[in-house]
Amino acid sequence: MTDKEYLEKYLEKDKLKEGLKKLEKGLPVQYIVGNVNFYGNTLKVNENVLIPRFETETLVEKTINYAKKYLKEPLKIIDLGTGSGAIAITLKKELNSTVDAIDISEKALEVAKENAKINKVDINFYKSDMLENVKGKYDIIISNPPYIAKDEEVEDVVKNNEPHIALYADNNGLEYYEKILKKAKNHLNKPGIIAFEIGMNQGRKIKNIASKYFDKIIIEKDLTQKDRYIFIINLP
Repeated sequence: MTDKEYLEKYLEKDKLKEGLKKLEKGLPVQYIVGNVNFYGNTLKVNENVLIPRFETETLVEKTINYAKKYLKEPLKIIDLGTGSGAIAITLKKELNSTVDAIDISEKALEVAKENAKINKVDINFYKSDMLENVKGKYDIIISNPPYIAKDEEVEDVVKNNEPHIALYADNNGLEYYEKILKKAKNHLNKPGIIAFEIGMNQGRKIKNIASKYFDKIIIEKDLTQKDRYIFIINLP
Protein backbone atom coordinates (compact mmCIF):
# COMPACT_ATOMS: atom_id res chain seq x y z
CA MET A 1 0.00 0.00 0.00
CA THR A 2 1.39 3.42 -0.97
CA ASP A 3 1.30 6.33 1.48
CA LYS A 4 -1.41 7.97 -0.63
CA GLU A 5 -3.52 4.78 -0.54
CA TYR A 6 -2.97 4.57 3.23
CA LEU A 7 -4.37 8.09 3.66
CA GLU A 8 -7.32 7.35 1.36
CA LYS A 9 -8.11 4.25 3.40
CA TYR A 10 -7.75 5.63 6.94
CA LEU A 11 -8.36 9.38 6.72
CA GLU A 12 -11.85 10.89 6.75
CA LYS A 13 -12.80 12.28 3.31
CA ASP A 14 -13.09 15.88 4.49
CA LYS A 15 -9.51 15.71 5.83
CA LEU A 16 -7.95 14.01 2.82
CA LYS A 17 -6.93 17.16 0.92
CA GLU A 18 -5.15 18.60 3.94
CA GLY A 19 -3.61 15.18 4.66
CA LEU A 20 -2.16 14.92 1.15
CA LYS A 21 -0.58 18.37 1.55
CA LYS A 22 1.09 17.21 4.78
CA LEU A 23 2.30 14.09 3.00
CA GLU A 24 3.91 16.25 0.29
CA LYS A 25 5.74 18.17 3.04
CA GLY A 26 7.25 14.90 4.27
CA LEU A 27 5.09 14.04 7.29
CA PRO A 28 4.69 10.31 8.06
CA VAL A 29 1.24 8.97 7.17
CA GLN A 30 0.79 7.59 10.69
CA TYR A 31 1.12 11.07 12.23
CA ILE A 32 -1.28 12.49 9.63
CA VAL A 33 -3.92 9.84 10.37
CA GLY A 34 -3.16 10.08 14.10
CA ASN A 35 -3.15 6.38 14.95
CA VAL A 36 -1.71 2.99 14.03
CA ASN A 37 -2.69 -0.63 14.39
CA PHE A 38 -0.28 -2.58 16.60
CA TYR A 39 -0.90 -6.25 17.32
CA GLY A 40 -4.60 -5.67 16.67
CA ASN A 41 -4.78 -2.65 18.99
CA THR A 42 -5.47 0.94 17.91
CA LEU A 43 -2.84 3.34 19.25
CA LYS A 44 -2.74 7.11 19.05
CA VAL A 45 0.57 8.47 17.72
CA ASN A 46 1.96 11.96 17.28
CA GLU A 47 5.33 13.69 16.98
CA ASN A 48 6.06 13.01 20.68
CA VAL A 49 6.33 9.24 20.23
CA LEU A 50 8.05 6.80 17.90
CA ILE A 51 5.78 5.17 15.33
CA PRO A 52 5.43 1.49 16.38
CA ARG A 53 6.75 -0.88 13.72
CA PHE A 54 6.13 -4.49 12.76
CA GLU A 55 9.56 -5.52 14.16
CA THR A 56 8.30 -4.53 17.59
CA GLU A 57 5.17 -6.65 17.12
CA THR A 58 7.53 -9.59 16.66
CA LEU A 59 9.41 -8.60 19.84
CA VAL A 60 6.12 -8.77 21.72
CA GLU A 61 5.13 -12.09 20.14
CA LYS A 62 8.49 -13.72 20.96
CA THR A 63 8.38 -12.34 24.52
CA ILE A 64 4.95 -13.90 25.06
CA ASN A 65 6.30 -17.24 23.83
CA TYR A 66 9.32 -17.09 26.15
CA ALA A 67 7.07 -16.08 29.06
CA LYS A 68 4.86 -19.11 28.50
CA LYS A 69 7.93 -21.36 28.31
CA TYR A 70 9.85 -20.14 31.36
CA LEU A 71 7.51 -18.19 33.65
CA LYS A 72 4.29 -18.69 35.59
CA GLU A 73 1.47 -16.15 35.54
CA PRO A 74 0.56 -13.78 37.09
CA LEU A 75 3.62 -11.81 35.97
CA LYS A 76 5.19 -8.50 36.91
CA ILE A 77 6.41 -6.67 33.79
CA ILE A 78 8.26 -3.40 33.20
CA ASP A 79 8.51 -1.69 29.79
CA LEU A 80 11.46 0.73 29.63
CA GLY A 81 11.12 3.65 27.20
CA THR A 82 7.44 2.93 26.60
CA GLY A 83 6.79 5.72 24.06
CA SER A 84 3.23 5.22 22.76
CA GLY A 85 2.73 2.38 25.25
CA ALA A 86 2.50 -0.20 22.43
CA ILE A 87 4.53 -2.92 24.16
CA ALA A 88 3.09 -2.38 27.64
CA ILE A 89 -0.52 -2.32 26.44
CA THR A 90 -0.15 -5.45 24.31
CA LEU A 91 1.59 -7.49 27.03
CA LYS A 92 -1.06 -6.42 29.56
CA LYS A 93 -3.76 -7.69 27.18
CA GLU A 94 -1.99 -10.93 26.29
CA LEU A 95 -0.57 -12.01 29.67
CA ASN A 96 -2.04 -12.15 33.18
CA SER A 97 0.18 -9.44 34.57
CA THR A 98 0.86 -6.22 36.41
CA VAL A 99 2.59 -3.80 34.05
CA ASP A 100 4.72 -0.75 34.82
CA ALA A 101 5.74 1.52 31.93
CA ILE A 102 8.63 3.99 32.09
CA ASP A 103 9.62 6.93 29.93
CA ILE A 104 11.80 10.00 30.42
CA SER A 105 9.48 12.11 28.23
CA GLU A 106 6.41 13.63 29.91
CA LYS A 107 4.81 14.15 26.49
CA ALA A 108 5.32 10.49 25.55
CA LEU A 109 3.79 9.42 28.87
CA GLU A 110 0.71 11.55 28.12
CA VAL A 111 0.23 9.69 24.81
CA ALA A 112 0.82 6.29 26.46
CA LYS A 113 -1.70 7.04 29.23
CA GLU A 114 -4.30 8.01 26.62
CA ASN A 115 -3.61 4.79 24.70
CA ALA A 116 -4.07 2.73 27.87
CA LYS A 117 -7.50 4.37 28.31
CA ILE A 118 -8.43 3.77 24.65
CA ASN A 119 -7.50 0.10 25.04
CA LYS A 120 -9.11 -0.21 28.49
CA VAL A 121 -6.05 -1.55 30.31
CA ASP A 122 -4.66 -0.66 33.72
CA ILE A 123 -0.96 0.22 33.55
CA ASN A 124 1.24 2.08 36.04
CA PHE A 125 3.16 4.88 34.31
CA TYR A 126 6.29 6.49 35.76
CA LYS A 127 8.84 9.04 34.64
CA SER A 128 12.36 7.62 34.83
CA ASP A 129 15.57 7.34 32.83
CA MET A 130 15.34 3.58 32.25
CA LEU A 131 15.85 1.80 35.63
CA GLU A 132 17.16 4.92 37.39
CA ASN A 133 14.14 5.55 39.65
CA VAL A 134 12.76 2.01 39.65
CA LYS A 135 12.35 -0.12 42.76
CA GLY A 136 11.32 -3.74 43.10
CA LYS A 137 11.76 -6.84 40.95
CA TYR A 138 10.11 -8.03 37.76
CA ASP A 139 9.57 -11.25 35.86
CA ILE A 140 10.02 -9.49 32.51
CA ILE A 141 12.10 -6.41 31.72
CA ILE A 142 11.41 -5.38 28.13
CA SER A 143 12.70 -2.46 26.07
CA ASN A 144 12.91 -1.11 22.54
CA PRO A 145 15.33 1.66 23.51
CA PRO A 146 16.93 4.31 21.30
CA TYR A 147 19.65 2.40 19.44
CA ILE A 148 20.65 4.41 16.37
CA ALA A 149 24.24 5.71 16.43
CA LYS A 150 24.53 9.51 16.20
CA ASP A 151 26.35 9.32 12.84
CA GLU A 152 24.16 6.59 11.32
CA GLU A 153 22.23 7.27 8.11
CA VAL A 154 18.46 7.41 8.69
CA GLU A 155 15.57 7.96 6.27
CA ASP A 156 14.59 11.64 6.04
CA VAL A 157 10.95 10.90 6.94
CA VAL A 158 12.17 9.37 10.23
CA LYS A 159 14.98 11.84 10.99
CA ASN A 160 12.86 14.91 10.26
CA ASN A 161 9.72 13.88 12.16
CA GLU A 162 10.17 11.26 14.88
CA PRO A 163 11.51 12.29 18.31
CA HIS A 164 15.31 12.10 18.37
CA ILE A 165 15.23 11.22 22.07
CA ALA A 166 13.57 7.94 21.03
CA LEU A 167 15.93 7.26 18.12
CA TYR A 168 19.55 8.09 18.94
CA ALA A 169 21.98 6.81 21.56
CA ASP A 170 25.63 7.44 22.40
CA ASN A 171 28.40 4.83 22.22
CA ASN A 172 27.44 3.69 18.71
CA GLY A 173 23.85 3.14 19.80
CA LEU A 174 24.74 0.92 22.79
CA GLU A 175 24.25 3.50 25.58
CA TYR A 176 20.87 2.34 26.86
CA TYR A 177 21.59 -1.38 26.69
CA GLU A 178 24.62 -0.77 28.91
CA LYS A 179 22.56 1.40 31.23
CA ILE A 180 19.78 -1.19 31.58
CA LEU A 181 22.05 -4.25 31.89
CA LYS A 182 24.20 -2.62 34.57
CA LYS A 183 21.18 -2.40 36.89
CA ALA A 184 18.99 -5.23 35.59
CA LYS A 185 20.21 -8.01 37.88
CA ASN A 186 18.90 -6.08 40.90
CA HIS A 187 15.44 -5.85 39.31
CA LEU A 188 14.99 -9.27 37.67
CA ASN A 189 13.42 -12.29 39.33
CA LYS A 190 14.62 -15.88 38.91
CA PRO A 191 13.31 -17.19 36.62
CA GLY A 192 13.07 -13.95 34.66
CA ILE A 193 13.42 -12.60 31.13
CA ILE A 194 15.00 -9.51 29.61
CA ALA A 195 13.74 -8.78 26.08
CA PHE A 196 15.38 -6.21 23.78
CA GLU A 197 14.81 -4.97 20.27
CA ILE A 198 18.22 -4.15 18.77
CA GLY A 199 19.86 -2.72 15.67
CA MET A 200 20.67 -5.40 13.09
CA ASN A 201 24.45 -5.04 13.57
CA GLN A 202 24.44 -4.82 17.37
CA GLY A 203 23.71 -8.43 18.39
CA ARG A 204 27.25 -9.58 19.19
CA LYS A 205 28.19 -6.36 20.97
CA ILE A 206 25.11 -6.39 23.19
CA LYS A 207 25.56 -10.11 23.87
CA ASN A 208 29.11 -9.36 25.05
CA ILE A 209 27.81 -6.64 27.40
CA ALA A 210 25.06 -8.92 28.72
CA SER A 211 27.48 -11.81 29.30
CA LYS A 212 29.12 -9.78 32.10
CA TYR A 213 25.90 -10.20 34.08
CA PHE A 214 23.96 -13.18 32.66
CA ASP A 215 24.67 -16.63 31.20
CA LYS A 216 21.78 -17.56 28.90
CA ILE A 217 21.63 -14.99 26.07
CA ILE A 218 19.80 -15.64 22.78
CA ILE A 219 19.98 -13.53 19.60
CA GLU A 220 16.87 -13.85 17.42
CA LYS A 221 16.07 -12.67 13.89
CA ASP A 222 13.18 -10.59 12.55
CA LEU A 223 10.95 -11.56 9.62
CA THR A 224 13.62 -10.37 7.16
CA GLN A 225 16.23 -12.63 8.81
CA LYS A 226 18.20 -9.76 10.35
CA ASP A 227 19.43 -9.94 13.95
CA ARG A 228 16.78 -7.86 15.75
CA TYR A 229 16.18 -9.21 19.26
CA ILE A 230 18.06 -10.35 22.33
CA PHE A 231 16.46 -12.48 25.02
CA ILE A 232 18.21 -13.04 28.32
CA ILE A 233 16.87 -15.89 30.45
CA ASN A 234 17.72 -15.52 34.13
CA LEU A 235 17.38 -19.09 35.39
CA PRO A 236 17.25 -20.09 39.09
